[in-house]
Amino acid sequence: MPALLAPTAVQSLKEPLLLDVRSPGEFRSASISGAVLHPLDRLDPEAVKTLRAEGRPCVVVCQSGTRARKAAEQLTAAGMPDVAVMEGGMNAWIAAGLPVERGSGVISLERQVRITAGALVVAGAALGTWAHPGFYALSAFVGCGLVFAGITDFCGMGLLLARMPWNR
Repeated sequence: MPALLAPTAVQSLKEPLLLDVRSPGEFRSASISGAVLHPLDRLDPEAVKTLRAEGRPCVVVCQSGTRARKAAEQLTAAGMPDVAVMEGGMNAWIAAGLPVERGSGVISLERQVRITAGALVVAGAALGTWAHPGFYALSAFVGCGLVFAGITDFCGMGLLLARMPWNR
């Protein structure tokens, strides 16, 4: 399991490789100065190895920490030593009041999942009431998906939304 570093500890590191594994849209909306974007769904450990100078610490960053842990596990499995995860991700960095580069924003992937899931549940309930009761299954399916995502920490809807054009 990779080491967890608090945002203030990350900021105090000397020339770390900050590897941001969020979607390009999330990266454009808010990022840490000097961070390098390598989205988790396109992470290439060999390419990351070429970015890292000898002895330079590597810290993986995402929005809340989940994707960063997965990326760090991939990098460690590929033979990259001393990979750490920034605890709490960009949410913790921003909450700590540390400097952020802001650009034109896209809604974060987490919020996109909540909006999409909520819209599908409402649509299933409305269609089940006014069109055909079979549409209630849509709401149940989304609810089961959310429970599954909460238990396993795997969100298929998030992976699908990350591939959408506005997140590229």
